[in-house]
Amino acid sequence: MTSRIAKFPGVELHSKDFYEGKVTQVRSRPDARYEFSAGEAMSRFLEELQNGKLIARTCNGCKRILFPPRMFCEECYRPTDEWRYIRDTGTIETFSISYLDQDAKRITEPILVGVVSLDGASPKMGMMHYFGEMTKDEIRIGMRVKAVWKPAEEREGSVLDIRYFRPLKEGEA
Repeated sequence: MTSRIAKFPGVELHSKDFYEGKVTQVRSRPDARYEFSAGEAMSRFLEELQNGKLIARTCNGCKRILFPPRMFCEECYRPTDEWRYIRDTGTIETFSISYLDQDAKRITEPILVGVVSLDGASPKMGMMHYFGEMTKDEIRIGMRVKAVWKPAEEREGSVLDIRYFRPLKEGEA
């Protein structure tokens, strides 16, 4: 047997009751402080960016080097094993020529963005970033590139500590 409540106890409140002072209320502006943790892998990744280095995690299960680093492998579902530094050079996997700036305003000189697979990481492990020191007519998939870092005193622990990736010069590693 189920019973239904025909009328709930208490008094129904309306928004005007609050405005007319019929309901006791307290207004305050709390001094709320918080901290954000990016997690173990991403926190270390951002810390190393501030130091001008790129770091990955190895997975001994599937023999991959994961970049950006993660503490669990999405291929074999096991914890990753160790940290490994990788190079700041790589290969353009894909790119886009954008005539919109970061605020979605039209611009005349395009911004070049795309994904770079980084040397030392497993194939197709990379990051999306800006490209510089090249034109929309020069950029191509498969182009070898190198990171251009901000000066050490300007770095904040962000992917933007790398200003952009530029073409790798002949004989440069």
